Amino acid sequence: MFDVIIYLFETYICSRVGNMVDENKLKDHLKNVGFYSEDVYNALRWLEQLSLYQKKFIASNLTNHNSLSMRIYVEEEKKRLDTESRGFLLFLEQIKILNLETREMIIDRVMALDIHEFKLEDLKWLILMVLFNVPGCENAYQQVEQLLFDSTSSIIH
Repeated sequence: MFDVIIYLFETYICSRVGNMVDENKLKDHLKNVGFYSEDVYNALRWLEQLSLYQKKFIASNLTNHNSLSMRIYVEEEKKRLDTESRGFLLFLEQIKILNLETREMIIDRVMALDIHEFKLEDLKWLILMVLFNVPGCENAYQQVEQLLFDSTSSIIH
C-alpha cells in the first residue's frame, strides 16, 4: 500500500501531472504497473482521507506554532513510530516546521497505513505528502524537502 502511495505522489501529485485523473483509469494503470488491487484501493482511500484533512485545515485555519503541549504516544503508535521517528517529529516541531495540527495529521496518516514495518525514511516521505497537501504549508514543505535532500548530498567523507 505504501509503495502505491509513494508512486502516486512521485508520478501524479508532486510532478503535478494530470491534475484531474479519472479514478478508474488510475486504478487500471496502477494494476498494469504491477500493484495489487487491494493495495491500490487502500492507497486511494488513504489519499482521500488526507484530502479531507486539507478541507478541515482550511475550515479551521489552524496556524498556532506556540503551544507548549507535549505529545504522549500510545503503545500502538510507539510500535509504528520508533524512537528515531518520534524524535524526528519532535525535532520538526522544535524548529517550527510542524505545528500541533500537522503533527497530528502525520501521526494519523502513519497509523492508517496497512504496513508491517515503518522506517524513518518512510516517515520523511509521508511528512512531505502531508505538508504538500495542506494549504499554507508550502514553506514547511520546502524546508523539509531541503532538509532531507540537502542532508544526503552533504555527507562528509
